[in-house]
Amino acid sequence: MPRIEPLSPPYDSQTAAHLAAMTPPGVDPIRLFRTFAVNLPMAEAMLPLGRYELGRKLSITLRQREILIDRTCARCGCEYEWGVHVAHLADRAGLTPEQVTSLTSGGPSDPCWDSDVERMLIRAADELHDRSDISDERWGKLAGHFDQAQLLDIVLLCGWYHTICFIATAARVTLEDGAPRFVS
Repeated sequence: MPRIEPLSPPYDSQTAAHLAAMTPPGVDPIRLFRTFAVNLPMAEAMLPLGRYELGRKLSITLRQREILIDRTCARCGCEYEWGVHVAHLADRAGLTPEQVTSLTSGGPSDPCWDSDVERMLIRAADELHDRSDISDERWGKLAGHFDQAQLLDIVLLCGWYHTICFIATAARVTLEDGAPRFVS
């Protein structure tokens, strides 16, 4: 049962315009966006950063982004946001079912990971989740593969998805219809 009930249509004109800006044309807004819209000024403030994190200006690849997001959501225990990303972006990011399972309940040493960089990203997401920091050793390894702009994007992306997970979980946003469940 949601703690904060997502808005339902009909929406007032300002809310309708905001939800339209967050959603592809012809697609109904997801429950999380309709929950954000309960506090429209907050939702409007979140929009530019959300667009950046999911947009083409982010300095890491789609695959790297989705590895970080899926791992962060899984570590936060946020089945809602994890399910939205797995349902809509795992295939586009080229993540195999084994990799999705590993991001959810495995680790960077699982045999499905053959890229040192991807294993480093998983470890970085884990350290940020566990310690709110990245060790000097890990940072040095990441800096050997990513420039400073990319390093900032990695940290901010994980932090942003902690925020998204906190809202989705604390508000008890109901899973989207047909969304996958955590796998193990």
